[in-house]
Amino acid sequence: MDHNTAPVLEALARYQAAGELPFTPPGHKQARGADPRVRGVLGDAVFHGDVLASGGLDDRRTRGAVLVKAEQLMAEAVHAEHTFFSTCGSSLSVKAAMLAVAGPHEKLLVGRDAHKSVISGLLLSGIHPVWVEPQWDEERLLAHAPSAAAFEAAFAEHPDARGALVTSPTPYGTCADLHAVAEVCHRHGRPLIVDEAWGAHLPFHPDLPTWAMDAGADVCVTSIHKMGSGFEQGSVFHLQGDHIDPLLLAQRADLLGTTSPNVLLYAGLDGWRRQMVQHGHQLLSHALGLAAEVRQRVEAMDGLHVNDRADFVGEGKAADLDPLPVVIDLDELPLNGYQAADWLREHRHLDVHISDHRRINTQLTHADDRETTGRLLEALRELTARADEIPKAPPVRLCAPSDLRMELACLPRDAYFGAIEDVPVDRAEGRIAAEMVTPYPPGIPTVLPGERLTRTVLDYLRSGVEAGMNLPDAAAPDLDTVRVLADGQPPAAPGRS
Repeated sequence: MDHNTAPVLEALARYQAAGELPFTPPGHKQARGADPRVRGVLGDAVFHGDVLASGGLDDRRTRGAVLVKAEQLMAEAVHAEHTFFSTCGSSLSVKAAMLAVAGPHEKLLVGRDAHKSVISGLLLSGIHPVWVEPQWDEERLLAHAPSAAAFEAAFAEHPDARGALVTSPTPYGTCADLHAVAEVCHRHGRPLIVDEAWGAHLPFHPDLPTWAMDAGADVCVTSIHKMGSGFEQGSVFHLQGDHIDPLLLAQRADLLGTTSPNVLLYAGLDGWRRQMVQHGHQLLSHALGLAAEVRQRVEAMDGLHVNDRADFVGEGKAADLDPLPVVIDLDELPLNGYQAADWLREHRHLDVHISDHRRINTQLTHADDRETTGRLLEALRELTARADEIPKAPPVRLCAPSDLRMELACLPRDAYFGAIEDVPVDRAEGRIAAEMVTPYPPGIPTVLPGERLTRTVLDYLRSGVEAGMNLPDAAAPDLDTVRVLADGQPPAAPGRS
C-alpha cells in the first residue's frame, strides 16, 4: 500500500477545495456560525476540519471508503490483520474488545492493575472478572504487570475463562512478557487482549519493547494521543488471528461508539500513521537519545533518582521497560510527588504526567527537543534547591502495595447497581464498596465495586487525599464518606478471585 497517502486528510482537502455547502450538522457551518470569541482562540481551521463522516468527508453511502482505506493503511503499518479507528478513546476500545471476548456472567482473566475503563466495561457488561495479581514491588511501592505464570495459574483454576486482559506498558513504562502471556492464552485456546494505551509508538523502533501484535496478542488497544501525534480521544484497536471475528469486534465497537465521530480525530490518526511510516525511526531515535541524556542529567541531581531497568526489570518485576517515560523518584527529598507536580506547574508552568506519593513521571515523546528538556532540567534543579521551603505534607500510610488487595465479595456490576448508601469513612471497614475510588492519574482503581473495604485501604486513601492525592470518581472526593452496598444487601460472593 502507498503510505505516502493519507486518505482522511486528502478527503478533507477535497471537501474544502470543492467549496461544499453543508445543510447538515455540524451547526457552525464551517466556522461561519461559531462565536468570534471562540474562533479567536481556536482558529477557523478546527471548524473547517469538523465535517460529517458520511455526507461530508465521504458521500452518504461511504462509497469512497475513506475510513476503510485509512484503517487498512494503519493495519499494514503495524503488522495487524485488521484495524479500527475510535474517536472515544481507548476507554471505548478496550470495552469493545472485552465484549468481543466475553459476555454477561462469563469469566475473563484481568490483571488487577487495569485502568478504570476496564472496570467500567465489567460494570456495563456483567462479565465476571477473575483478578490476576500484579507483581508487587514492595521496595518501590508500585505494581508491574502480572507474570505469565500468574495467568497460567488463573486458567488452571478457572478453565472456563473466555480469555485474558493485561495492561502493558503500564503508565510507568514497565512491560509484561507478552510473548509468554500470549503463549499461555493460546495453549488454552483463548484470546489475549492487551491494553497497550501507552504503547502506540512501540511498532516503529527496534530499540523499544516488543509491541502486542508482534508478541502474538489477539487484540491490542492503543491511544494515539498518549505517545503519538493524534488528538485527545484518538484511539486505534488492532486484531489478528482466528480467536475473534473481526465483524463481531466491529459490531461491539458500534454498540458503544458515537454515531457522530469527529473527523478531526480520524485525520490525526491518519496523519500520525503516515508520519511514523515515513519518519518514525528517525524521530524515535532522536527521542530515545534525548531520554537517555535527560535520565543521566536528572540522576546527577541531588535527591533525585530516575527509575531504570535495574529498578524495574528482572525476576519478579517487569519484562521490559520503555525509557521514554522518565519516572523520577523523590524519596530522598522532603516532599511527595503531588507537591512536586503542583510546584512545577505553579512556579515553572510545567506539567508532569503522573504524580504519586513519591514519584513524578515526566513523559517524553518524539515531539520533545533540547529546548523542552532544558526547561524540564532547569525546573527540576530549582525544585531540588527549594524543596526545603515547601511545607511538609502528611505521610501517605502505605506499608506495601499488596496490602491494598481486598476480597471480592460480589460481582462489580451487582454492587454498582445495587441499593447503596453513603457511610462515614470511619464506619466503612468491612462494608462492600459500591463505587470506584481511583487515584488519578494514572487511573488504576484502588477500590472496586464489590470489594470488601479494609482499614488499611481506607487509611491509605484518606492519608493520600490529605497529602494531595486526587480521587475524582469517588462520590465524596475528600473521602469523608464512602458509597457502599446498603445493609441487608448481601449478594452471592464469588470468592477472592
